[in-house]
Amino acid sequence: MQQPSRRQTLAGAAGVAAGLGIGAAGAAGADGGTGEAAVRRKAAGLLGGMSLEEKVGQLFVVEVYGQAADTSHAKNRELYGVDTPAEVLAKYRPGGVIYFDARRGPDNVRDPRQIARLSNGLQRASRVPLIISTDQEGGSAVFRLAAPATLLPGNMALAATRSAADVQEAARIIGTELAAVGINQNYAPVADVNVNPANPVIGVRSFGSDPALCSELVAAGVRGYHRGRVASAAKHFPGHGDTDTDSHHGLPEIRHTREELERIDLPPFRAAIRRGVDTIMSAHIVVPALDPTGVPATMSHPIITGLLREELGFNGLIVTDALDMQGASGEFPPDVAPVRALEAGCDQLVLAPETDTAFQAVLDAVRSGRISRERIDASVRRVLLHKLRRGLFPFPYVSESHAVRTVGRRSHTAVAERITDRGVTLLRNDALLPLSTATARAVLVTGWDTATTETLAARVSARRGQTARALPTGAVPTRAAIDEAVAAAGSADLVVVSSNAAAAGKEDGAAQAALVKELMATGTPVVALAVRNPYDIRRFPEVPACLTGYTYGAPTLESLVRAVYGELNPRGTLPVAVASAEDPERELYAFGHGLRY
Repeated sequence: MQQPSRRQTLAGAAGVAAGLGIGAAGAAGADGGTGEAAVRRKAAGLLGGMSLEEKVGQLFVVEVYGQAADTSHAKNRELYGVDTPAEVLAKYRPGGVIYFDARRGPDNVRDPRQIARLSNGLQRASRVPLIISTDQEGGSAVFRLAAPATLLPGNMALAATRSAADVQEAARIIGTELAAVGINQNYAPVADVNVNPANPVIGVRSFGSDPALCSELVAAGVRGYHRGRVASAAKHFPGHGDTDTDSHHGLPEIRHTREELERIDLPPFRAAIRRGVDTIMSAHIVVPALDPTGVPATMSHPIITGLLREELGFNGLIVTDALDMQGASGEFPPDVAPVRALEAGCDQLVLAPETDTAFQAVLDAVRSGRISRERIDASVRRVLLHKLRRGLFPFPYVSESHAVRTVGRRSHTAVAERITDRGVTLLRNDALLPLSTATARAVLVTGWDTATTETLAARVSARRGQTARALPTGAVPTRAAIDEAVAAAGSADLVVVSSNAAAAGKEDGAAQAALVKELMATGTPVVALAVRNPYDIRRFPEVPACLTGYTYGAPTLESLVRAVYGELNPRGTLPVAVASAEDPERELYAFGHGLRY
């Protein structure tokens, strides 16, 4: 492909709509045509005016590095051979872009005005309006927009409220804030049913272990995102909830029978389809009951076309999970994975590694006849229909000032605080809680993560007459760190200890469990806060008191401290069952368990 000049890419797209034959009346249904028929006619017209290269471009979702469309970044040069995000778009003409924060590298999202400006700049640089996507699931597991964006609880915390209305409102707020900054597709909600406590990649991202509850809440999430004016995406099909392997680092295998898949994994996806979900994301998982060949679902024609498209009747957009994940790239090289995913029936290829190679491989597959032009047209048509239905033609731009006013507005944070309060779950209480500020004045706050420990200590200290010492021990407490915490507990009236993934059978879980048990042995009252995973209590079941908020975001930590002191009466109930670590057949806490004061 010829690399465009900077002048070409930045020449603007004031004539984008006109160049595509869509004027001001060209948005869906605005030309006097009626409903879906008019939208389909527009999609057919757009498709007929595209070259093969333009069609193939619509099948790719890429990441771009930098916070502005015209800013040079060395990583763009390394990955794509051009300097700026705008030049990446001009080179490949992709159908979509996905935003990431600095943790992955692209650093696309800093503040509302900057994100809105980036979105507008990318849309101007693209001949066809872009699907601009991100992963904003809520909670502290998978999110891209941090403060001032409103921090909503994650799925398991929402499920603890047992309120579909709360799920819908949380999704509406997330969607409203994403739409304000020009992000028109959220890769959420997670529709996986987390029936494996050892699941390293889903866990609290799921609504829980009950298919009926997950189905109800997934449907509520889809409706909420739509009310927030962003597209929704149910993931990860056909269900990533029963695995102990992370598909980012390996290729999981789901051993469910077809009957188990129908009973456990598929109901939330069926519910999402009934609710009108826009997109479904495939999983890089092997499911022998659906495809005995051993290929990941993303590359499986029986799963993507046979099950999702034909049997479940999904007519929307099917996107792959990131193709640079080990579950895909470990099995299929860059020139194979995109072709196999398209042959399976996927419509868009997310983060295909070695984009030049991937793009050329798809072109070659079409030109050779391996993939028919009719097959490519079918996917491009669905991409265009998606864009038309979401109102991206002819004006995909947003107001920067509106973005600033919308993201993190007080009405959003107030709702988020109320929902967060309702999810706090009291698992165990040997008459220790609620605490009196008069009887526990000197408090040791210790455990997982420096920021979490310091935030909790600050919240405790804010109570009248309380003195809190923060003593972080890290994710894997050393012998010296445990000894220091035990010594400090001797001069405290109370110990508040946080855990994260203590239930895991790895070094970090064992060390965190040892910390809690040795603190209990000091005789000082101990309150455990499972700040992500409710399963943690299985490693220290005799702790005098334990609460979980399913996330370690600052609003949840505030709610947990308020619950400890009785300013908040816990109302949450477990969306999963918690079994004994020694005897997995023995249930410690049933699905639906939750104590009150």
